[in-house]
Amino acid sequence: MTRIHISEVGPRDGLQSIKRTMPLEARKAWIAAEAAAGVPEIEVGSLGPASLLPQMAGAEELIAFARSIEGLDVAALVPNRKGAQRAIEAGAQKISIPFSMSETHSLKNVRKNHSEMIAEIRSIAALLDALPAQTRPHFEVGLATAFGCTLEGTVSEDAVVRLAAAAIEAGAIEVGLSDTTGYANPAQVKRLVRKVKAAIGNDKLNTLHLHNTRGLGLANVLAGLEEGITTFDASLGGLGGCPFAPGASGNIVTEDLVFMLQAMGIETGIDLEKLLKVRQIIIDALPGEPLYGFTPDAGLPLGFGATAQ
Repeated sequence: MTRIHISEVGPRDGLQSIKRTMPLEARKAWIAAEAAAGVPEIEVGSLGPASLLPQMAGAEELIAFARSIEGLDVAALVPNRKGAQRAIEAGAQKISIPFSMSETHSLKNVRKNHSEMIAEIRSIAALLDALPAQTRPHFEVGLATAFGCTLEGTVSEDAVVRLAAAAIEAGAIEVGLSDTTGYANPAQVKRLVRKVKAAIGNDKLNTLHLHNTRGLGLANVLAGLEEGITTFDASLGGLGGCPFAPGASGNIVTEDLVFMLQAMGIETGIDLEKLLKVRQIIIDALPGEPLYGFTPDAGLPLGFGATAQ
């Protein structure tokens, strides 16, 4: 089994969905502690207007801080070319732009329709192409609401395939499928991954961003694994959702995801005992904020370290 890459998105997707703002120093401590636990990639923030998402203030400083941590891949979400420019200047190694498959959600989230988003992707790709190859961030397009939308309901799978191909044609290096609203089920995950890979190539779809809104998050991970997905986004304590999609709560819990993979004998490179201790940083910085996860509550099974090899 291929080693599975975990991308921690809590400092961005988790924190943007709660009302309180986590202090910058606490966010730095969170990022440093997860990196020390072996988490290979962290999405540290979003480069959108601070007036819309004050929880994301200080993103450039966080990117610079995270870049100082050896071995950590530093990712950032960008809503447009301006955000991409900021992320590049700050030193992000990976940038991701959300491209909602629901046009209604796209207008709510980034105030652009589908054709305008394709133009934005093309503009960012041109910006990146002008950079020296060794300094060029990896450019991913996250296909948001790919499995359904709280505003539109059903999202056409054929439309997702078409828009995925359009994003690649516009210059994205790869796309990821995002269950922004927690609508996905395992059969749907397998079907859509197959369709998109058939259209754009196996190497251009490696990532799933899943939510556990209806309790199917880890089941959907298994479906993705069976279809060759090698990167999964997750959020410590299950923090997160989407502020522009009503009812879209609950990222998959990083701790539970790592436990499941390691219990199955799948390598992640993460020290689970260290990871479980990171949760205390959030508890201290955001007292009373609901956190989720079965593994943190139950603890590790007796002899887990030996049986999970």
